[in-house]
Amino acid sequence: MTLEQLRIFIAVAERQHMTEAALALNLTQSATSAAIAALEERHGIRLFDRIGRRIELTELGRAFLPEARAVIARADEAAGLLSASAGLMRGRLRLAASQTAANYWLPPLMCRFRDRFPGIELTLRILNTRDTCQAVAEGAADLGVIEDRVDAPGLRLFPAARDQMVLIAAPGLQGAAVAPATARWVMREKGSGTRAILEQALSAAGIGEVTVTLELPSNEAVRAAVAAGAGISALSRSVVEASLADGQLVALPFDLPAREFLVVGAVQRHVSRAADAFLRHLIPDQGA
Repeated sequence: MTLEQLRIFIAVAERQHMTEAALALNLTQSATSAAIAALEERHGIRLFDRIGRRIELTELGRAFLPEARAVIARADEAAGLLSASAGLMRGRLRLAASQTAANYWLPPLMCRFRDRFPGIELTLRILNTRDTCQAVAEGAADLGVIEDRVDAPGLRLFPAARDQMVLIAAPGLQGAAVAPATARWVMREKGSGTRAILEQALSAAGIGEVTVTLELPSNEAVRAAVAAGAGISALSRSVVEASLADGQLVALPFDLPAREFLVVGAVQRHVSRAADAFLRHLIPDQGA
């Protein structure tokens, strides 16, 4: 088993597609297929099921994926240590973050980190809170940033910043159309930290089940739907600030709690020097 075979396996497993993995790795499809076949033949196992033109991870393949990621992460860290005796000259840091943090809070912080450590390769995946935690737990991301406290055994949560949510509606709506208990609601998907915070606030206000007319997968889609009159919703003020200023949206009087942006790390996984440096960058008095 070689590191190259593991890298190819991870790329194929993440994309569930040989051709796409080959393109991402700058390899031929035949070389990619041969590496997977050699790995399976060497150990007498099957990592993928071939279903027509599609491939899917077998149960063994799913179990092997986080182990392969852990080996590659350690190998990258070892290579970085040898190449950077004077500091963080080289390395890789894989981030995952829920939408508000990824689109509004993290980018300037990533830019400043990159200016300080130009040799560190930064990548960011945008997921919801639940999937961000899963990515960190499985080793698909070194660190995550989420917008809601979660019960996540095996993960550590580090408070990093505060974010204020606001209830929004289109101008002109009034009466029952904007009363939280009777209004039509536009909400993010289940698993979203934004939705979880909103549902907690409604419950605290004694409001039970509400009418959800649209469930959408992004803050921008929710904002656009509310501006079009589809219903009311709650989003981070950073998401709707411009729309409130230009009159596309109005803020409604409803007490919504401030929430935290939380950095997520895995308790039992190796913490790379790049991840530790980035955590200190986000939270100066905190190290991994």
